Amino acid sequence: MRRAVYNYLYFLWRCVRLIFEGDWRYYTWIGVLLVFMLLGLNAYMKQFVHGLATTGMSDQVSWGVYIANFTFLVGVAAAAVMLVIPVYVYGNRDLHDLVIFGELLAVAAILMCLAFVVVDLGRPDRFWHLLPGIGRFHWPISMLSWDVIVLNGYLLLNLHICGYLLYCRYVNKHPAKWFYIPFVFIAMVWAISIHTVTAFLYVGLGGRPFWNSAIVGPRFIASAFTSGPALIILALQVIRKVTDYQITNRALLTLRSIVQVSMLINLFLFVNELFKEFYTDSLHVASARYLFLGLHGHSALVPWIWTALALNLAATILLVLPLSQSLRYLNVACVLAFVGIWIEKGMGLVIPGFIPTPLGELVEYQPTLNETLICLGIWAFGFWAYTIFLRMAVPILQGRVNRNNEDRPWSPEEVQGVGPGGR
Repeated sequence: MRRAVYNYLYFLWRCVRLIFEGDWRYYTWIGVLLVFMLLGLNAYMKQFVHGLATTGMSDQVSWGVYIANFTFLVGVAAAAVMLVIPVYVYGNRDLHDLVIFGELLAVAAILMCLAFVVVDLGRPDRFWHLLPGIGRFHWPISMLSWDVIVLNGYLLLNLHICGYLLYCRYVNKHPAKWFYIPFVFIAMVWAISIHTVTAFLYVGLGGRPFWNSAIVGPRFIASAFTSGPALIILALQVIRKVTDYQITNRALLTLRSIVQVSMLINLFLFVNELFKEFYTDSLHVASARYLFLGLHGHSALVPWIWTALALNLAATILLVLPLSQSLRYLNVACVLAFVGIWIEKGMGLVIPGFIPTPLGELVEYQPTLNETLICLGIWAFGFWAYTIFLRMAVPILQGRVNRNNEDRPWSPEEVQGVGPGGR
């Protein structure tokens, strides 16, 4: 037992050392990210001192770009299951070793989600109310309490799976299936739950008719299974370019098929939403009318949503054409889909739900410079976290960092075993 603990601690120490190893490209990228992180931290300190008055939010629009990013990133985290299902359900060997990259992306995305929740709190010193058994954790009544459980549970599941598989690869040990396979299948269900619960946060608010639709949950899942794999496709190509890790085009085209089908479903559900809103032409169409056409001279979000629609349509056309079997055009489609869905699920979903208010007030929202810097800082933090995760994982998966091919101190048990005829 002591030897196992020692080996695992040494494995963690070796992973930490890997963070500081790299070429000039690695250090330049990390340096740029750190600059944006520091700018974001400085902006957050201003918000911490002066409160949410530094943001564009108000009593009428109490959720802004922070919650928009949170909603989008929950979907990116959930999309890791799109690598897990082909491997563990259908036995796809092309994606087998790439599962870890998807799950590490899920970990980075969840960390970003938690960061966006923290900066959205007007009193972050009261975060302890979110802790079960310590604060006023209104479970099971509050959907927010469910969200805390599913997000942190999904984070722990992915940390366990990735950490255990990497450790086994490091010590040349075959993973014990009973110790991680059950958690893989739990994570599949959990991935669906984290975005479903996030959708229920909106659907459950009866005073906001723009969100009161049973189709919001399925739309969330469809858009997540588009934007997440799209980002993974781009990330895998970067990994292949800056390292000598072997990633086949066949694996990337498998993910293309997932993005293709999900994007079509997402657009179909989007059209259903438009029909429901505009065909009935009830009083509840006011938020949708404000979003797409403007309302009584207020039209701040109109350019956003039409840009998102144009990007999504262009991405869909590229994805359904054989042209996207070329990685160059596939990358363009992935970027268009990622940005289009970010706008659609962020600015196009969160903000119009507050406009007009239940009292009929029209108060528009625009993110301030301070908000924007905080968002950029958190995104930089997420890319930084994913970069260092990959910096640790890739050499271990390749076998270049391995317990048997590097010098290391002996454990106490190994020292006791040295004697005459020993090492």
